[in-house]
Amino acid sequence: PALFQMSVSQPLAGRGVPCVRCRGACTGFEPHSWRKICRSCKCSQEDHSLSSDVEDDRKIGRLLSDSKYSTLTARVKGGDGVRIYKRNRMIVTNPIVSRKDPTFDTITYEWAPPGLAQKLAMQYMELIPKDMQPVAGTNGAYYRRRQLMRQLPLHDQDPSQCRGLAEGEAKLMEDFVKKYKAEALGVGEVALPGQAGSRKEEGKVPDAGPAASKAPETTNGALESAPTTRLYRCETCKQAVPEDCPVVYADRAGYERLWHPACFVCCQCAEPLVDLIYFWKSGAAWCGRHYCESLRPRCAGCDEIIFSEDYQRAEGLAWHKKHFACLECETLLSGKAFSLDKASLRCATCSRSKR
Repeated sequence: PALFQMSVSQPLAGRGVPCVRCRGACTGFEPHSWRKICRSCKCSQEDHSLSSDVEDDRKIGRLLSDSKYSTLTARVKGGDGVRIYKRNRMIVTNPIVSRKDPTFDTITYEWAPPGLAQKLAMQYMELIPKDMQPVAGTNGAYYRRRQLMRQLPLHDQDPSQCRGLAEGEAKLMEDFVKKYKAEALGVGEVALPGQAGSRKEEGKVPDAGPAASKAPETTNGALESAPTTRLYRCETCKQAVPEDCPVVYADRAGYERLWHPACFVCCQCAEPLVDLIYFWKSGAAWCGRHYCESLRPRCAGCDEIIFSEDYQRAEGLAWHKKHFACLECETLLSGKAFSLDKASLRCATCSRSKR
């Protein structure tokens, strides 16, 4: 198996990175003791762009290891069993012919679907909205990094990253993660219609299922026997898909379903599924965040999944009891007056001072 050499004890790459929302008011990220926010500006970790390529690849490597998608990971040399995501980068070099001396324009995509010829991979990228294409140094690459943090938080898979677990709950979380890896986790496959999965390998004619139809052809008004034309439709938008257009398949959905690249989104937040990583439940694809929330409540204070059956609820949100506290002064608010604004709790005193 391939070995990747890297340090497995990297420091938090973005510590001290200013917040993109605060426009200079926040000089750098100051981690809160248990909230996933900056102590200084109260904005989220993703607003400070804290993860590095190495950390992202380690996180996805951990997620995909011990699953049927472990072939997308590689063992780290000297990493004591740690696995890293074999992220597929794509470098495209185009000649610039307008000048006297030929030069080249190089574009690096920080992620591209694996296992494709570059022509098909480029077709796929062109079907993604421009501002979401993960070209290095662009807003699209930044968007991908934010989505990795948002959709696949490390604290949804690694108990050691959680501050809300009580004694004995780490095992509950380990079982929770093991179960979703076995039953729900998936990675989409990009292919031309009818050419994904085992059919691609075996050369079988696909059964396009209920989304396909056969259309007889007529010539000069006479019905003649004609070759079968197969009509493929996207699961999300229901529009027809040309046979020369790359699509996304999700093996847990079965190969009779397919999606336009821009339509492979979470059924809850409608955001594109980052790096095609999905969770399959109730006949739909979910991002990791919303899949986990569909099974267990998420603490609005620390952003972690709650494994206790004894927790605080208010206005449709949930908190660990020890995290049902004022955002400003950290006073516990159980049984006390409080205000709630966009999941932010404040005691009566701090609420008055914010007016």
